[in-house]
Amino acid sequence: MSFRAPVEEFKFLFDHVVGFAQVSATKRFEDASGDVVAAILGEAGKLCEEVLYPLQRPGDLHPAKLENGVVRTSPGYDAGYKAIADGGWVGIAADPEFGGMGLPMSVTSAVNEMMSSACLSLQLAPLMSQGQIEALEHHASDAIKELYLPKLISGEWTGTMNLTEPQAGSDVGALSSKAEDNGDGTFSITGQKIYISWGDNDFSGNVCHLVLARLPNAPAGTKGISLFLVPKRLPDENGEPGVANSLKVVSLEHKMGLHGSPTCVMSYEGATGWLVGPEQGGMAAMFTMMNNARLGVGGQGIGVAEGAYQHALAYALDRKQGRTPVAGTGTIVDHADVRRMLMRMKADVFAARAIALMCAVAIDMGTATDDVSWKARAALLTPISKAFGTETGMDVSRIGLQVHGGMGVIEETGAAQYSRDVRVTAIYEGTNGIQAMDLVARKMMDGGEAAGALLDEIEAHAEAARDVVPELAEPVWQATETLREATEWLTAQQDLNERFAGAVSYLRGFARVLGGHAHLMAAMADRGGAREKLARFYIQRLLPEHTGLLAEATIGAEDLYALTPDELVS
Repeated sequence: MSFRAPVEEFKFLFDHVVGFAQVSATKRFEDASGDVVAAILGEAGKLCEEVLYPLQRPGDLHPAKLENGVVRTSPGYDAGYKAIADGGWVGIAADPEFGGMGLPMSVTSAVNEMMSSACLSLQLAPLMSQGQIEALEHHASDAIKELYLPKLISGEWTGTMNLTEPQAGSDVGALSSKAEDNGDGTFSITGQKIYISWGDNDFSGNVCHLVLARLPNAPAGTKGISLFLVPKRLPDENGEPGVANSLKVVSLEHKMGLHGSPTCVMSYEGATGWLVGPEQGGMAAMFTMMNNARLGVGGQGIGVAEGAYQHALAYALDRKQGRTPVAGTGTIVDHADVRRMLMRMKADVFAARAIALMCAVAIDMGTATDDVSWKARAALLTPISKAFGTETGMDVSRIGLQVHGGMGVIEETGAAQYSRDVRVTAIYEGTNGIQAMDLVARKMMDGGEAAGALLDEIEAHAEAARDVVPELAEPVWQATETLREATEWLTAQQDLNERFAGAVSYLRGFARVLGGHAHLMAAMADRGGAREKLARFYIQRLLPEHTGLLAEATIGAEDLYALTPDELVS
């Protein structure tokens, strides 16, 4: 089994669906021309196919280990990470002042997704560093930037984020880690953190932890939290890793998937750290990192979906079983139900990828123009991209198992790994339920203005497409109207719990409509081609799901609480 990086898909989406030309037309990203982006995607594709994909199975079969306090990574991961760092892929979007490429988030998202397809466990390491780089660029002092950013961007050092504690998961404000001022510009950090992705490794010169902790007399809850940079080894006078800091990896979590990625329990025992941002400004700084990570995690889900689809397709094109009423290859790809599964996988990967890139383009335009409407669109699309991207990863990998039949649950085929690896993406960086609640609450504080502007654009495109493909344009227009009505109902609810009760269904219904829009644009650009055929499948078979989803979204909360806790038990 081999892996083919979907470079041509990204080029098509950039050129015909997500409007990347707007990004390259800005002064900020004028160097990201079509030829340059094509070359970058091509090189990233080669890295994924030739270097990273061969590490996919070894990382699963030979997990990271903790030996005498030292994390030993999976075979080949050191060379794989070196290839990522040497190629400049860690700092692809980072500030050129500190050695980054300064490329758009759109391009970064494409590269990260391909790396996720090839080997998600290893891709997590540079993704964590990228989030830390962005947080330091926005919130750190000049001294911290000058010392840490060049080494993080080059990949010489790696970065992590430390939020979760045993008693403080999604409720970050419940954390108990403490920070005390040492009086010399440093702070003493004490506490335990869990679920720390790539909390340590044996291939980078230093590991830099961003740690949330509370200063003495700080208020309770999230308002009292500060953010600190705590390196594994304290930099010496030359900025090189010196003596060991007072922190350690206590254990590695035993996970259902992502075995090649060491997920650590970290203990900070009076460790030396430096404040990032103002005191009690930790959540603002950390959200910079988390928002970056949320788009990245959505891309991870899509990447796994792509890998699972390619894996299932290769099996279906080879496996001979039974007879079909149609003449064909003689393999199971001729069976109607197998074809239905493969078409659904392919159609949803395209939809989820398009939504993620729409979000990335909005981020880039907001960065390049400082236009509040672009920033509002990026904020609106971020939870949709994260939740729908990861759910697509779970759905497609599950269907991939079904395509394999009994062989899907045999570990040697590698099909099950995709399901095991992707499952956690719906949980970390804010569960998908939290993403949905964010969408219907914080992202609707404008009364639905940002959503309405996006729906106006979708309807305008559908109206323009009516003269060409009316049988595809009309369903997309009608679905958009249904979504508009649901949005108006949600924004009219003053009781947020009425919104929360249908938030997950609303988000998925929104994604279904966005996917229809993307497929319609693809059909218009590829008349009579494979993409128009795929669009017909999506719009006829998958888009109609929005009706039930948006109906559920507007029911309210009363029936959820109809049963008492005792009745739930009985």
